[in-house]
Amino acid sequence: MTGQAAEPVWPSATPPPADPALSWDLREIGELPRVRAELRSHAVAHPVRSSGLFGGERAADLRDQLILALDEMASNALRHGGGRVRAAVRLTTDAYLIEVSDQAASAPPSPAVGRDPSEGGLGLYLIAEMSTAHGWYVSDGNKYVWALLPRG
Repeated sequence: MTGQAAEPVWPSATPPPADPALSWDLREIGELPRVRAELRSHAVAHPVRSSGLFGGERAADLRDQLILALDEMASNALRHGGGRVRAAVRLTTDAYLIEVSDQAASAPPSPAVGRDPSEGGLGLYLIAEMSTAHGWYVSDGNKYVWALLPRG
């Protein structure tokens, strides 16, 4: 969260293949509590049983990280992205792929630089540290920001 991660903090890259799980078309920040609740319910109902973490404290930590990452990415898109915002969670064998798109294709994700942490803007650094991979790309006039978070 210090911003001292290897550059670039949010590289241009496409995500790995993943199977659909959940998706939302978003118009306003006020929709995010419902999205967080739906994601939490899904994560609890579909744990990775082979991890040995089923029902454990570590599994709860991973769910909290997943929800935090989706919330940060979606709120960034709603506040700064403009146009239609779509958030999706997909599944790989051992990870959640969070992908959020907006119509600000010419505006790459920009982590805060030189800002007092109390002013916010450090969400992208936090997601970069929690994720096993992350990036962004442009397709069909939309910007897609993604992060891969472990399921167990």
